[in-house]
Amino acid sequence: MKQSRNSIDGFIPRRAGSEIGDLHVGKNPASVDRSLHTDPKASRDFVGTPREGKEMTGQNDITESLREIDAVNSEQKPSRRAQRKLKKRQRKQLRKKGPLWRKILKWVSLLLLVGLVAGIGFVVFRAITAGNNVFDGNIFDIVQNEPLQQDANGRSNFIIFGTAEDSEGGQHEGGNLTDSLMVVSIDQNKKDAYLLSLPRDLWVQYEEQCFVGDYGKLNAAYFCGSNDGEDEAAGAAALQRKVSEITGLDVQYYVHLNFTAVTEAVDAVGGVTVTIETDDPRGILDRNFDWKCNYTCYYVRYDQGEVVQLDGERALALARARNAAGGYGLAGGNFDREQNQQKILRALVEKASSAGTLTNVGAVTGLLDAIGNNLRTNIETKEIRTLMALGNDIDPNNIISLSLVDEENFLVTTGNISGQSIVRPVAGVFDYSEIQRYIDRAVTANPVVREESQITVLNGGRAAGVAGAESNRLEDEGFIVNVVSNAPDGTYGRVEIYQLTEEKPASVARLEQLYSTTVLTTDPPVSVVGESDFVIILGPEQ
Repeated sequence: MKQSRNSIDGFIPRRAGSEIGDLHVGKNPASVDRSLHTDPKASRDFVGTPREGKEMTGQNDITESLREIDAVNSEQKPSRRAQRKLKKRQRKQLRKKGPLWRKILKWVSLLLLVGLVAGIGFVVFRAITAGNNVFDGNIFDIVQNEPLQQDANGRSNFIIFGTAEDSEGGQHEGGNLTDSLMVVSIDQNKKDAYLLSLPRDLWVQYEEQCFVGDYGKLNAAYFCGSNDGEDEAAGAAALQRKVSEITGLDVQYYVHLNFTAVTEAVDAVGGVTVTIETDDPRGILDRNFDWKCNYTCYYVRYDQGEVVQLDGERALALARARNAAGGYGLAGGNFDREQNQQKILRALVEKASSAGTLTNVGAVTGLLDAIGNNLRTNIETKEIRTLMALGNDIDPNNIISLSLVDEENFLVTTGNISGQSIVRPVAGVFDYSEIQRYIDRAVTANPVVREESQITVLNGGRAAGVAGAESNRLEDEGFIVNVVSNAPDGTYGRVEIYQLTEEKPASVARLEQLYSTTVLTTDPPVSVVGESDFVIILGPEQ
């Protein structure tokens, strides 16, 4: 008798030739109730019936897996399919873990990002600190982009003045006297700038009586107005008003810096490069600063035409150098010194706005420190972005230096008052009209002013004084009135205007507009004294 195949732990041993999923019933398949297979719920209870969303594992897959195990156990080579699966799993694991170089790159990038954020934060912190020390208003107003104040010609005007206060070892006598005075006029639309140095010894009248008296040199205007530095704003405002009176410009801003600002700013940008220019073929020598090297050298000595790299100390020494005993090349004294100051300032601006400086955190923070510790101004925080943009946009070639003592415009001269060596206008003490006209012609947008038209004004039958009053009106319009007189006896129209020269279209247009008449190109009925472009005869009122 054949032994029966008993079940073990509820499982029936697999018969030869059967497959997983077959029903283990009697030999007669007809006895199986096939209705079970029509019930989805029931079908899920059978071994071998796939659950929803799962693939059915057939005998071929299991047989193949068993062969792979047997092959490994017998050190046989796995099938190609097994090798592909193994490689796929390995690649997947590598992607999860990542190669070592990728991990290193990731951490280096993270460190660089952290360093960049920290560097930006450091610069911002320095900027906020410096801004709080320097500018008017809340430093957080820097997010604004307020335009600078403008005068009638659309220009923003600054007086930059330097004192020796808190430099070279601290306070000393006369530390609030302004050793340098420079006017900067900027056009925000044209992107140009003009520099003009004013003589420190220019003789002026003070707004209020100072300990030096009612009159004195321009370099004491801030000293007197601030009560020797006790009231910064009052002194700066007094100097602004005086400079406006001299130049004819509406000076809206001031920048006050001490000598330390110059040395630290120049050092922060890595020095500046200037070309030595002087009338002396030997160059420049000033013995006033030899003490800086214990009198073992000529501290300020340069050849004519030499291109020199200056650090902060030497830049300041050159900016202060003037004609001194035993020296040469600075015969103009303060006038030569002012030209060198402009040259150094231009070089500093160009270097500070260069890409190499702006991308150097150390240079930027050094500049911020130099500014924050040694500079004061009434520029508001909300105007900083506009000013920074102008500094970046203005081409160095559009920064133009003006001079009151060049060959074509010798507008000031030296003199002596009460035993003091002073500088005064050529036109006369306290007469700044020629200085104002020169500056106006240079910086104004008025085409009439730029044409510099000279006019003869003659009274041809009106009341006394009319020609003089009319000349004042014309000068306010930008014309240069060089002759005011009476016309010879004769018959004249209400207003007759004669043009004596060509190439003055703006002047012609303005005169015709002012007097509602046509400018004539015929010869005038009077003789003309001096060089004039136009003759205006004021005849009897109709």
